[in-house]
Amino acid sequence: MSSLMIETSEDIPIEQTSVTQGAPLVPDSDASDTDSAIGESVAGSFYSASLASSVLNYTYENGRRYHAYREGNYLLPNDEKEQERLDMMHHICRMAIGGAIFRAPLHESLRVQRVLDMGCGTGLWTITFADDWPEAVVIGTDLSPIQPSWVPPNCKFYVDDIEREWTYPPAERFDYIHGRALLGSISDWRKLFSNAFNNLNPGGILEIQERPTDVQSDDGGKIHVPHMADWLDKLNDGLSAIGKPSRIIHLLKGYMEEAGFLDVREEIYKLPIGPWAKGRRNKELGLFFLAHCANSAEPYTLALFTRVLGYSAEEVHAILERVKIELRNPRAHLYIPLYFVWGRKPG
Repeated sequence: MSSLMIETSEDIPIEQTSVTQGAPLVPDSDASDTDSAIGESVAGSFYSASLASSVLNYTYENGRRYHAYREGNYLLPNDEKEQERLDMMHHICRMAIGGAIFRAPLHESLRVQRVLDMGCGTGLWTITFADDWPEAVVIGTDLSPIQPSWVPPNCKFYVDDIEREWTYPPAERFDYIHGRALLGSISDWRKLFSNAFNNLNPGGILEIQERPTDVQSDDGGKIHVPHMADWLDKLNDGLSAIGKPSRIIHLLKGYMEEAGFLDVREEIYKLPIGPWAKGRRNKELGLFFLAHCANSAEPYTLALFTRVLGYSAEEVHAILERVKIELRNPRAHLYIPLYFVWGRKPG
């Protein structure tokens, strides 16, 4: 695991604003005026597969819209509100690593001609990569056809379930496979990594970008957020009940090695929740991530708690109101680690 230092002054560039999990962020003891100023300043899809009406026959429940293809395999919504949240997370991940969209060494002796983005969501990462690598064919797959209509000519989207058997012929293997924010939607990570391994060309790279479904604190390991802790325990229990365990992020590196990947690397960055850490860029990142976390509470919870755990929608919203109050507590020094794990297929 590499160590990157977090900024402790206003002059350190954005490339150094994220750190490995062991190094604490520095709380800002005098944050009110600066935070207010920062808060004011921060505050195309081509479908190769035909879209049958069943794919677009969305489910509506408790005011949110959910995917139709293989209904129930993914319990987060796919409506415009959710799409905005996904796009915000894309920008947060870029902020955390200095504007990049990946950490794997793609520029080192690897000719990238075919790329797969698993679970591409709105397709923003897919499109960005296609713009940056015009010589590569970039394919995004997702359960929902929610990607935009206008995209680079080298970008294609398919409605597909990455947990099913992959059917790409040998001539269409990939040089780089990417996945982000898949925790809680994958039943068998070993199988997923094996499928990726078998569908990479020799020397190809698999990269996973993930955040755990738990929060952590730089306050001596103590997290003074009992409502949030209880909510997260229930959230993870619900995901385990449907066969999609989420507290396994620390195992991904080992799973990748078991699948046969070499030179497996893991980097961990900290995403502060709120503007409590020193440094303007940390504050901007924290403000964006606080908004994202507040907006994530409902989509991660509503269907899971009502369909699986037996809560009413009213009970869910009452739980989330208490959670959001704790999220905004600057004294809790909360953060969520952002993992980048990648490995290379031999050859």
